[in-house]
Amino acid sequence: MTKPICFSGITCAVLVLGACLHEAHAQPEARRLPNSFFAMDTALRDGQDRSPEDQAALLKELGYDGIGAGGYLSAPFLAAFEQQGLKVFNTYLTLSFDSARPGLDPELKQFVPRLSGYGTALWVAINELTQEGDKLKPSAPEGDEVVVPVLRELADLAQEHGVRIALYPHTWFWLERTEDAVRVARKVERPNVGATFNLCHWLKVEGDRDPKPVLQEALPVLFFVSINGADAGDTRNMDWNRLIQPLGQGTYDVAGLMQTLVGLGYRGPVGFQGYGIPGDSREILRQTISGWRAIRR
Repeated sequence: MTKPICFSGITCAVLVLGACLHEAHAQPEARRLPNSFFAMDTALRDGQDRSPEDQAALLKELGYDGIGAGGYLSAPFLAAFEQQGLKVFNTYLTLSFDSARPGLDPELKQFVPRLSGYGTALWVAINELTQEGDKLKPSAPEGDEVVVPVLRELADLAQEHGVRIALYPHTWFWLERTEDAVRVARKVERPNVGATFNLCHWLKVEGDRDPKPVLQEALPVLFFVSINGADAGDTRNMDWNRLIQPLGQGTYDVAGLMQTLVGLGYRGPVGFQGYGIPGDSREILRQTISGWRAIRR
């Protein structure tokens, strides 16, 4: 009589091996950051005259998800990136407000509808703010009463065309701090208005301190984050050449920052700030996408 073969041990071994192989394959993916990654057009300013088509082709070749642009974009510019399957995540605008001249700039009102259907946000930095003839200092909260009504008007117009607005903190501007952007966004009380965290401006204004409490507070209205390589230490007294480097360079723990953001629940886009970095844009962008891939693994 043939002795029956016992499959239980073999089956268990196969299942365990399969589970191990699945775990080995799944682990890198499980740790990957979920965020889209785009290059700000500041990283494309190396003196070469690249057409929108050339910019889109370069970013596509290197593996970026799109671009953060600037100014009142043309329809052909938007179309060039759409044709490459890339997104124009936002366009950076520097605005100033004066209580003596309330309301939106007519050119801005005409521009907003052009963004309809592209998913491109307005990235708004507020530079000068004048109230009753006096220029306000950075972060002066009394300026809110001038800014908020105009931003509500802009937000309502933008909402009609599916456009979001992300306030952009910038060193030495009236809207200088991440907390300023969060405060103003909340006062505007429109779902399409939010804030931005910019690493280089954080380091210049706030210094090398833990951003987690501010990020946690900002999270419900945090639309964008910009990062770059940077040095740690006495960052308030550093020049931009140390605060803005290709990703993967510098001593600041950018990977730790990204893990903090994702741990808090941030799933939005992340942009590379390349302002003022000397050298060839292709090489800077190549180094940076390598740095991003190392972080997101």
